[in-house]
Amino acid sequence: MVDVADKLAYFQAITGLEDPDLCTEILRAHGWDLELAISSFTSSTQPSASSTVSDSDPLDSRARTDSASASASGPITAPAPGLAWRLVTLPISVISGSLGLISGAVGLGLWAAGGVLSYSLGMIGLGSGQGGESSAGLVSVSAAASEAMDFVAVFEREYGTRGPNFVGEGFMDALQRSRNAFKLLFVYLHSPDHPDSPVFCERTLCSEALAAFVNENFVAWGGSIRASEGFKMSNSLKASRFPFCAVVMPATNQRIALLQQVEGPKSPEEMLTILQRVLEESAPALVAARLDAEERRNNMRLREEQDAAYRAALEADQARERQRREEQERLEREAAEAERKRKEEEEARERAACEAAEKEAARARMRQEKALSLGDEPEKGPNVTQVLVRFPTGERKERRFHSTAPIQAVYDYVDSLGCLEVEDYNLVSNFPRVTYGTEKRSLTLKEAGLHPQASLFVELN
Repeated sequence: MVDVADKLAYFQAITGLEDPDLCTEILRAHGWDLELAISSFTSSTQPSASSTVSDSDPLDSRARTDSASASASGPITAPAPGLAWRLVTLPISVISGSLGLISGAVGLGLWAAGGVLSYSLGMIGLGSGQGGESSAGLVSVSAAASEAMDFVAVFEREYGTRGPNFVGEGFMDALQRSRNAFKLLFVYLHSPDHPDSPVFCERTLCSEALAAFVNENFVAWGGSIRASEGFKMSNSLKASRFPFCAVVMPATNQRIALLQQVEGPKSPEEMLTILQRVLEESAPALVAARLDAEERRNNMRLREEQDAAYRAALEADQARERQRREEQERLEREAAEAERKRKEEEEARERAACEAAEKEAARARMRQEKALSLGDEPEKGPNVTQVLVRFPTGERKERRFHSTAPIQAVYDYVDSLGCLEVEDYNLVSNFPRVTYGTEKRSLTLKEAGLHPQASLFVELN
């Protein structure tokens, strides 16, 4: 089986084309069917009796050109069907005139694939020594648009508004507009001095049927060859006769694909036939471009939705993580606060227990000291007083004291028993009711009238 390199070399040898990229594109468009590609190439390059072919530019003979000539033999037959491309490299001044000052290539995107043949004219208008054209000054954006608007204004002033809706912007902007709309670009180059121009504009371009067809299916751009951009486009497209019309579409880098050019006057019917044929033959490429763009938009939308979902999930995860951390920090704070309170309570209990123990120890020492200070209980006798003490709990205690003992001795006895949890109390007699407070504690039992026996009760303050 012949490999790709062999097919490419064989195709170049048969067709005489030297550009390997162009040959590769033609073969790929025909599914690498060598016989089909050669047959299509040779049939599309057959000169027509109606085609005007320049001997100085053999490549022009491969692009379809519909021209009118005033010959005695009658009307000129249209060339045979079959869409052929010619890749035209635009001058940098045309590119920068609509898109701003730039350097390097401008990628326009290749629209079509399959069933189309491309013929390269080489680099045109990129500087001296290339195609014989010297570098022109860069045109500002406003100048290119201004030229286009001037052309539209002059055309409508002379022929009315029934013609195509020529866009009032530079060529590259119009090309980009057609690319965005997935339409071909209809180009009209106007020669004000040519005798056929007025009739062609008035009867053909301003034909209601043709204008409606162009407006519906094309983006229309027009320029006067007297203006800078119109003149450069006439050179790039190699316009040799006027009126001149062309159908183009974006290609790669600084090039456009010339799908059809019409030179010389044509009737509305002839123009409609030519444009309909170009549109039909370009339809697969335009549909493929539209589907490809739709697929890219869908993929981009899908990526955006996936990115949005990822961001939402990430934000949700971050929110949950933040909430988890906040909850953990809150629990740690609460645990630390509870631990602090527990320690404080434990320390308070320990202090209280320690204080209670110290207090109890002091009271025990006090009771012991007071019990020792009382001495032994005396035996019954005339100088001994019998004292009964009743406590708030109902408990009763009795003891004998010397009648000369002070009432404080009875207080010491009550304290030594440990029956009271308080220290602030008074001893009181009922009949008569006498409170033996601090001022009377120094009295002896006998002096206080409590001898030979007394009944006292404890009254808490």
